[in-house]
Amino acid sequence: MTYLTPIYDPVYDPIGGDIEPGAPASASFGASEDLALFDAYSRAVIGAVDTVGPAVLHLQVSGLKDGAGGAGSGVVFTPDAYVLTNSHVVSGARKIEATFPDGRSLAANLVGDDPDTDLAVLRLDGESSAFARLGDSRRLRVGQLVVAIGNPFGFQCSVTAGVVSALGRSLRTRSGRLIDSVIQTDAALNPGNSGGPLVTAAGEVVGINTAIIGMAQGICFSISAATVEFVAARLIRDGRVRRCYIGVAGQNVPLPRRVVRFHELERETGVRIQSTAPDGAARAAGLLSGDIIVAVDGIAVGDIDELHRLMTEERVGKPVPITVLRLSQKLDIAVTPRESPPRAMA
Repeated sequence: MTYLTPIYDPVYDPIGGDIEPGAPASASFGASEDLALFDAYSRAVIGAVDTVGPAVLHLQVSGLKDGAGGAGSGVVFTPDAYVLTNSHVVSGARKIEATFPDGRSLAANLVGDDPDTDLAVLRLDGESSAFARLGDSRRLRVGQLVVAIGNPFGFQCSVTAGVVSALGRSLRTRSGRLIDSVIQTDAALNPGNSGGPLVTAAGEVVGINTAIIGMAQGICFSISAATVEFVAARLIRDGRVRRCYIGVAGQNVPLPRRVVRFHELERETGVRIQSTAPDGAARAAGLLSGDIIVAVDGIAVGDIDELHRLMTEERVGKPVPITVLRLSQKLDIAVTPRESPPRAMA
């Protein structure tokens, strides 16, 4: 059994609020100011939890491919009972049970998931008594108060608070792609928090909690509401997110400075094509192993992640000029991207 030892301040008693005899008058004034600040902080956290907490779900997952089960968090984000969570929480599940903080349980059905952003949308098999609203993550500021709500280690509707530590981070998913515009926070997250909301003091969901850095303290990541809004809309509409595929496997390589100067390139690195898919658009257009991609549609490409970012749904089925270095030549080759790439290729 673990015993908690109370911390006692010999000048200020936080329980009774009394100043000990002999303490200077300034201590009383300072204590009152501290109380006011703590009260304001507490009211902000309580308000956020009261607003969003009823819409936060405990997700129990079973029937995964390996026979194992799992658990995570989710949040109802529409009046018609659509739920946001992480792809890694529910992907491959045969059965998903969602439990509200009041103990009511409903079955949940997978609408669609997107491993490339680690997001998924579910729909409850019944009505939801509460839902949370997505906020504008673009308005977040470093240092701003945020609250994380979830079910770490099965402790339902647990709340942690912290601040936005950084904005615009990139996080690599299990599919190998990078998620951009990730929010870093020091609001403590633990296994089971995945899929739960990151909330502002105004009670708006600005992120979906997704990952922590192992062996680190206070380094936690959430997928921004801007990304969530884009992905969720497509999952509800199509059940998936369409992305481009040209059919290349590549490696980041440095470029000789003389080549960069001669061709007036914007980057000192590029993506060397290691192989092309037999049925891919790249091979059909004439791209070869050994070619180094340095631009797509006039936009400089310095690494494989920049190439991934340019493979958007708007380019599907449309010829795109891809600039490559082949020996000493710089060539523009028109490639028509296709849909639904294998995970290993761009």
